[in-house]
Amino acid sequence: MLIKPKKLQPGDKVATISPSWGGAGEPELRWRYEQGVRRLEEVFGLKVVTMPNSLKGGDYLYQNPKARAEDLMSAFQNKSIKAIFANIGGDDSLRLLPYIDFDVIHKNPKILMGYSDVTMCHLFCHKAGIASFYGPAVLVDFAENVEMDPYTIEMVKRTLFNDEEIGEIRPSEQWTSEYLEWEEANKTKRRGMQENSGYELLQGSGVVQGQLIGGCIEVLEFAKGTMIWPERKHWKNSIMFFETSEEKPDPSFIKYWLRNYAAQGILHQTKGIIFGKPQDEKYYDEYKREILTVMKEYGLEELPILYNMNFGHTEPKIVLPYGAVAQIDCSDRSFRIVESGVES
Repeated sequence: MLIKPKKLQPGDKVATISPSWGGAGEPELRWRYEQGVRRLEEVFGLKVVTMPNSLKGGDYLYQNPKARAEDLMSAFQNKSIKAIFANIGGDDSLRLLPYIDFDVIHKNPKILMGYSDVTMCHLFCHKAGIASFYGPAVLVDFAENVEMDPYTIEMVKRTLFNDEEIGEIRPSEQWTSEYLEWEEANKTKRRGMQENSGYELLQGSGVVQGQLIGGCIEVLEFAKGTMIWPERKHWKNSIMFFETSEEKPDPSFIKYWLRNYAAQGILHQTKGIIFGKPQDEKYYDEYKREILTVMKEYGLEELPILYNMNFGHTEPKIVLPYGAVAQIDCSDRSFRIVESGVES
């Protein structure tokens, strides 16, 4: 069982960090960071603490993974900070590993949230035995042009500010992956939204429950074989969640990666899988075919799989708490989290 952190309340101090790419500190993107901070303060009533290395820019932070790790560890150690929000992902958070003190994280459980390459930070927390939250990032969802999406706001409040069962999570009515250049001239332009077709049941029947574990499927590959790769017991009786990045990996990679989970025995231990919507819905059908191919190869045609869910590299987003018990109901293609993600 992972230790649940305390829930957030208006007035709490929260830290922002750049554990991967340092774009938040680039002069031309600083407005975007400040916009995200303003939403944390105005929409959620939080007090934002900018960690000292987090705005030193892309080059500095690339060259100094230790500085990124120091921000993360300092935020955990600081008793006045109640949560840690990642500014954005990237591709090299694995380089923080030599500088992580798992004992410090274990003794100071608090909310950590982000997605994409922040998967690595979630695995740090998982190794330390605390629950973290796969969800929105400061530069993306919180800094959304014009205003935050109401669906994302609701999901953040339900998951981080509420110590009751999170409950059913319905699909968003609309979605977007449209890319608008992050420049101040675009601040007042909304991204185009498309109608969402909802969750798709790829296979399976009945109702299954399990503890949530997963992340960005490409980033998880970086961790395989390292000390932070979750032990076999954590995959048993799980609900696994996977999503793909903006790099839109070729469908064949989905097949190769899932075969590895099968070869490890992980796919035979899990209770079900949920997949996030691919960015731009590119390879939407191709990914489905590869997933079903691997399930057939390993005799897993009955494993419940929900597809096209609102997490990862798509907006708006839900928040997935690692270790929380989730439920897939194949009969009505529904998904719910049957406990809280935080404690009072």
